[in-house]
Amino acid sequence: MIDFDVVLLSRLQFALTALYHFLFVPLTLGLSMILVIMESVYVMTGREIWKRMTKFWGLLFGINFAMGVATGITMEFQFGTNWAYYAHYVGDIFGVPLAVEGLMAFFLESTFVGLFFFGWDRLPKIGHLIVTGLVALGSSLSALWILIANGWMQHPVGAHFNYHTMRMELDSFGAVLFNPVAQAKFVHTVAAGYVMGSMFVLSISAWYLLRGRNVEFAKRSLAVAASFGLACSLSVVVLGDESGYLDGENQKMKVAAIEAEWETAPPPASFTAFGLPDVAAHKTRAEVKIPWLLGLIATRSIDKPVTGIIELVDHARGRIDNGIKAYEDLTRLRASAPGDVDPGLVKDFEARQSDLGYGLLLLRYTDDPAHATREQIEAAAWSTVPDVPVIFWGFRAMVGLGLFFIGLFATAFYLATRHRFERHPTFLRIAFLSLPLPWLAVELGWVVAEYGRQPWVVDGVLPTYLGVSRLSAGNVWFSLLGFVVFYTTLAVVDVFLITRTVKRGPDGLGYWPGQPEGEDGPPPDLHPVLKGAGAAP
Repeated sequence: MIDFDVVLLSRLQFALTALYHFLFVPLTLGLSMILVIMESVYVMTGREIWKRMTKFWGLLFGINFAMGVATGITMEFQFGTNWAYYAHYVGDIFGVPLAVEGLMAFFLESTFVGLFFFGWDRLPKIGHLIVTGLVALGSSLSALWILIANGWMQHPVGAHFNYHTMRMELDSFGAVLFNPVAQAKFVHTVAAGYVMGSMFVLSISAWYLLRGRNVEFAKRSLAVAASFGLACSLSVVVLGDESGYLDGENQKMKVAAIEAEWETAPPPASFTAFGLPDVAAHKTRAEVKIPWLLGLIATRSIDKPVTGIIELVDHARGRIDNGIKAYEDLTRLRASAPGDVDPGLVKDFEARQSDLGYGLLLLRYTDDPAHATREQIEAAAWSTVPDVPVIFWGFRAMVGLGLFFIGLFATAFYLATRHRFERHPTFLRIAFLSLPLPWLAVELGWVVAEYGRQPWVVDGVLPTYLGVSRLSAGNVWFSLLGFVVFYTTLAVVDVFLITRTVKRGPDGLGYWPGQPEGEDGPPPDLHPVLKGAGAAP
């Protein structure tokens, strides 16, 4: 029998560690590319201020990178500790991209991070710029392989179930690598990371301008963040549209939950801008709809319907019935002697095995799916519906934040072209107070993507509750509390280091002010050598 306390605690622990780790990953992606932009300007112009900007933002990147490494390693161990059956069942496929990420991307990134910090006086300008580019490349490759693994969980391709070993086995690494869901998730996640990095630079630079510190330094940083952030926030919308289309093709229940669409509406479906999902009544009340929009996003057509939750539950019910037969065939195959397997039985099982996962949903309600009652089948069919209110509101909050970012970066870009940042303190305050919003947006995106896949750990293949290890609830409680203490400590250290670095600023760290450099130099009355010395600049 399944211990659902262990299932709940294991899910809670993985959600905690994943959400916490994801605080650092997007910022690493965003800052690494901003460093490339700033150092490229330094190499092309030779202006020392751009080198100092690269060094200062690179220091904040390094703090964030170290925290990302510390929190990421623990996640992979959980597949062996808390999710042992999941690791056994799909490890042949899921483990490949994780191994490649560790061997290629992570070590590439880590190696060149060291060269970035210690190679300023040992490498030529072009050589160091290449190193910085390789840091950004390593960050992106690390994200790529993780999202290939996650994309396979969302849309399993290139694999089959082997009834001899009772495991999923890899058929085509190319199919896993070029999984369209994984590719769409990768570009969308990277673009979101670029937005986060841009907001980080924008907000901190706005704080310096509000305090009248490092003005030329901050204005240049703001200009980079504004232009890069505007381009990336617009691309997030376009790339999010691609993800929505692929979900409409491959994860129809997730799309229906995002829309709280209980009934299949005539095409083209309308997008619900506002509504109050009523799960008990299977209705969405007080709806405010935008005509055609959902149909265009989810189907890219005006004549294809977006299937509603009730119809999808009916479809799941049919797949469960077929999955019961697949389960019966599997039971008979496992009971057959190795040399006495009925070829017809094998053929029947292979024809039905795509629905085996739906049959396994019944193990939540009965020990023997072959003897499941209609009530148990009905419960299993409705279990394929994720938490509609959470997915519905999480998606809308994420989209709302995305639109806000576009407006904020567009305003910043306009002010950058006019060189008027210091004349608009209200905008600078808004920019500074917006600092935590990209983190909220990416965490909401993670919730919509992962929580919206439930009840599956691998969509349509393995129910989440079957993937856990055979542990006691007490053991999971112990490790969960340990992670809470450990991660809380890391959070305090991270906030302390970043806050201290930002408060000291480039001036306090020796990056700025420096020697007078024409238009790139600080005002003479701020220069520590000239101040009070009576010398002309």
